Amino acid sequence: MPVVVVESPAKAKTINKYLGDDFTVLASYGHVRDLPPKDGSVDTDNEFEMKWEVASDSKKHIKAIADALKEDNALILATDPDREGEAISWHLEEALRKRRVVKKDTPVSRVVFNAITKAAVTEAMKNPRQVDMELVEAYLARRALDYLVGFNLSPVLWRKLPGAKSAGRVQSVCLRLIVEREMEIEAFKPREYWSVKALLKTPRGQEFETSLRVLGGKKLEKFDIENEAAAELAVSAVNARDLSVQKVEAKPATRNPSAPFMTSTLQQEASRKFGFGARQTMSTAQRLYEAGHITYMRTDGIDMAPEAVTEARDAIKSRYGADFASEKPRVYKNKAKNAQEAHECIRPTVMANSAADLPKLEADQRKLYDLIWKRTIASQMASAKMERTTIDIGSDDGQVGLRATGQVVVFEGFLKVYEEGRDDRDDSVVDDNDKRLPQLTEGDKTAKSAVNQHQHFTQAPPRYTEATLVKRMEELGIGRPSTYASIVTTIQTREYVRKEGSRLIAEDKGRLVIAFLENYFRQYVGYDYTASLEEELDQVSAGKMDYKVVLSRFWRDFSAAVGETADLRITEVLEKINEVLEPHIFPANEDGSDPRVCKTCGDGRLSMRTARSGGAFIGCSNYPDCRYTRPLSGELEGGDIAGPDGKELGVDGDGELITLRTGRFGPYVQRGQATEEMPKPPRASITKGSDLSAVDLERALLLLSLPRHVGDHPEGGTITAAIGRFGPYVMWQKPLEEGKKTAQKIYANMKDPEEVFIIGMNRAVELITEKANKTGRGAAATPLKELGEHPEEGGAINVMDGRYGPYVKFAKINATLPKDVEPADVTLEMALELIAAKSAKKKPRKKAAPKKAAAKKPAAKKPAAKKKPAAKTKTAPSAE
Repeated sequence: MPVVVVESPAKAKTINKYLGDDFTVLASYGHVRDLPPKDGSVDTDNEFEMKWEVASDSKKHIKAIADALKEDNALILATDPDREGEAISWHLEEALRKRRVVKKDTPVSRVVFNAITKAAVTEAMKNPRQVDMELVEAYLARRALDYLVGFNLSPVLWRKLPGAKSAGRVQSVCLRLIVEREMEIEAFKPREYWSVKALLKTPRGQEFETSLRVLGGKKLEKFDIENEAAAELAVSAVNARDLSVQKVEAKPATRNPSAPFMTSTLQQEASRKFGFGARQTMSTAQRLYEAGHITYMRTDGIDMAPEAVTEARDAIKSRYGADFASEKPRVYKNKAKNAQEAHECIRPTVMANSAADLPKLEADQRKLYDLIWKRTIASQMASAKMERTTIDIGSDDGQVGLRATGQVVVFEGFLKVYEEGRDDRDDSVVDDNDKRLPQLTEGDKTAKSAVNQHQHFTQAPPRYTEATLVKRMEELGIGRPSTYASIVTTIQTREYVRKEGSRLIAEDKGRLVIAFLENYFRQYVGYDYTASLEEELDQVSAGKMDYKVVLSRFWRDFSAAVGETADLRITEVLEKINEVLEPHIFPANEDGSDPRVCKTCGDGRLSMRTARSGGAFIGCSNYPDCRYTRPLSGELEGGDIAGPDGKELGVDGDGELITLRTGRFGPYVQRGQATEEMPKPPRASITKGSDLSAVDLERALLLLSLPRHVGDHPEGGTITAAIGRFGPYVMWQKPLEEGKKTAQKIYANMKDPEEVFIIGMNRAVELITEKANKTGRGAAATPLKELGEHPEEGGAINVMDGRYGPYVKFAKINATLPKDVEPADVTLEMALELIAAKSAKKKPRKKAAPKKAAAKKPAAKKPAAKKKPAAKTKTAPSAE
């Protein structure tokens, strides 16, 4: 039987069902080889030769494929239909050739299918081809570039910018977008303007709203009414005049449906409508694809197969009637400048199946499938027909003019099924087009029910969401559909960016990295440069450019830029960043004084410094005589809390002064003043994100009462609650064990900062027990998700939270979840596959018999050679 290889076991199971007993279908479990994380994996002196290494987890999968090939020598590579899938097939073939399982005469073929359906799979098997080396070379170029950047730029960051983590080729450019948006927001100065609206009444008593558009005979622009006084004059002008209808205009309009989804637009819409992150969207889509419900989900194509268009139109006619189908099939073409390796759009494999027809889908899968189905169906529906009405009302002298606009949907068309979401709506702007207007004719007199002025301020540009960030990267030609999810996830994992709600906010650490890169590696975080490099890589995949030429050109300039940083001193780098980030870390004082003069000693100069812990803060040049410090991100709100004596809140019962202050780790409250006898008075941290204006004497005393004794643990020792540098926690100090000098302590974090003041023994013991279990020191923890009983062996299967991330637990088998799978998304079927793979890995190996020859003939003694110390190797992530 020919051996067919796909990536995942779920996919293998489905395809095996379609192909039957004439084929052996096995999974490679993704990539089987990668560049080892050490120097020399890409040899820049030897035409960029790459030294691949089979991953330890992949060895058993390659062995399984090799064993199957002993039965039948034919190999069919059926990995995903994109560049990454082509690379996996190439790696498999190369790895098997090195094992001499695949020989010169071994028939090796490559098949691709865009959907896991019986028709698509059987059709693909009839049209085999060879591995596309142009796509493979495009992969090799990208992988080499990412490695070279990761392994050469990251160590520069570590040495020259303490506390910084790794840098990536596309991740750094993505981070720059977020940092620049944050700087735009900080530099933004709102501008005031006013508008005037009038509620008018028709001769038949119907009320409708209008906006002032003409004043003093001139058309009003946005900022013409600058202040309240001008607005009051405008209101008086409207009230002083009689108004009548001067013009009524009704125009027909149409709205066309959006194109079907490709990867980036699916990520954007899932973010807008469901709040899904890019990673969550892709992992959910992956499961829908592997189950055969949708076509391949990593694509930048928006065209649809002719047979799928026919199916969609048939579904529209049967569900909504022939009038709702467009007159002729709609054809969509990608306008993006970086469209390449295009496949079909993301669509349902069976157009007749709505989400309601697939009852076994999990919640997230149902949402996403419904979105894909509606968007696909809508793309072949008739346009929506509207009637837009504009009514102009004015005074006889022409000094005042108002306008009302409205819209009526005459025919729903595609809107019956789907309407695309919008990014960053401005809630202060009312969309008048959605209003229904009363029937009016020219000359009708209108009475005034109310005339009001409204104050407005211009808004700063909104922070990026994952949806708007992906959209912007796509517009700039940065990255590719398959990489967006990992890029956005990585910059958050490295703590360069944090996510609050749906918005992405640049952390100080991220700002520092971008400031460094823009000064010393400016070209490599440039939008145009990154986009042009992507275009060159696309030329490689099209067979129009040699990938080694691309690498050589890049490496020549990049290695020179790395070399130029060799003699940089950390102090020089920090001072340069001080200058670049001055508006952010040294905001201007209202009185015009120098913001870099120390507020404590009065003559020291403030500058950025780095701590042993790797963090950065602002300190005084007169240290250690002056110990003034504050966080990097400017002075905190709360008046004079950053001054030498802080902000006075009052005195406690003993007459001690209580102050609110700020230090390098953020704001805190303090009892009393520092003296020679007590250089560090009692202090208590304030949790991150707290409203400092709400910190009064009562709150400060409550914070200073910490740590709080909760009670005695049932197993001995005490439990206390407190707030630390990383937030609120409970701590169990165990009884001192015999022979030990210090008692063991177990810390457990709390999510709610207020809980620290009220937590009781039951809750505290529960948190400590859960934490102890994570580190192997306590009772069983509560499962994240219960999946049910093992269908063959019996026993519970659960998803647990472990020290190194979530995992599936069955009996004594713990199987770690893949990084792109969320615990809530794990199904029993997925868990069984992970357990089976882990179980196979844990089978004991047979011990090799001892070699008799070695026992008979002892080796001749040689003088002991002096051991050389092992060379240190650098390790750095190398991803986009």
